[in-house]
Amino acid sequence: MRNQDGHWGRAFYQPKWTSTHYTILDLKNLAIAPDQKVIKQSISRILDENKSQDGGINPHVTIEQSDVCINGMFLNYACYFKVEAEALRSIVDFVIGEQMGDGGFNCQSNRQGAVHSSLHSTISILEGILEYSWNGYTYRLEELKQIAAEAREFILQHQLFRSDHTGEIIDKRFLMLSYPSRWRYDILRTLDYFQCASVQYDPRMQEALDILRNKQRQDGTWPLQARHPGQTHFEMEKPGQPSRWNTLRALRVLKYYGQLDIKNRNINTLGSLQ
Repeated sequence: MRNQDGHWGRAFYQPKWTSTHYTILDLKNLAIAPDQKVIKQSISRILDENKSQDGGINPHVTIEQSDVCINGMFLNYACYFKVEAEALRSIVDFVIGEQMGDGGFNCQSNRQGAVHSSLHSTISILEGILEYSWNGYTYRLEELKQIAAEAREFILQHQLFRSDHTGEIIDKRFLMLSYPSRWRYDILRTLDYFQCASVQYDPRMQEALDILRNKQRQDGTWPLQARHPGQTHFEMEKPGQPSRWNTLRALRVLKYYGQLDIKNRNINTLGSLQ
């Protein structure tokens, strides 16, 4: 429940996952109506209390530099709830300034000298840019679209989950289906972004699509395979059990890319998703 001070949890970013930041992100991803006055008030408070000198949103007291991953997520829901364009300009400037030479983003780039982008940070920025574009914002939009194309290429160079140097799996957790994703990267989150952004099929997606298709259960559903530890308002689903959210996302991904094969499956359980 929202506190009298306009926050959920203790503050903007604490605790995970019941803070204002992650609560609003969840509500956005659950497609709550974007005209919610209470949520708009909370976002205004975030902007008033957490703007950093570098232009980004920064909840940290002891770290001067803003975190690009947080700013990607903030841009995502702030645009969905139609924050005034002027309030987002410095955040857009900050995000553009944080792109790395390989096309992606890394939340450590301005703090610990990262030299390679992070898939976690990159997908959060891509989702933010997409929502910015969808909701009619125009400030530096063409630059953001070019950045998004370069960031997608960064992901595709990694075949969504493999090292571009060795071909090894970067992190086996990238192959685990979770929901909510929070700030964490996985192949379903990324493939769902690709279909939402109307990205054409690329052969470098195929292995991830095959893995996703092979995770379908005999009852036609996809499971919840991973839960990210932390406080929650409530548990949507249980790990190891069928997941409505993962099933819905997997179906729309595979349908979009023409790879939905549910022959010889018992799909009666999918009726409630239609």
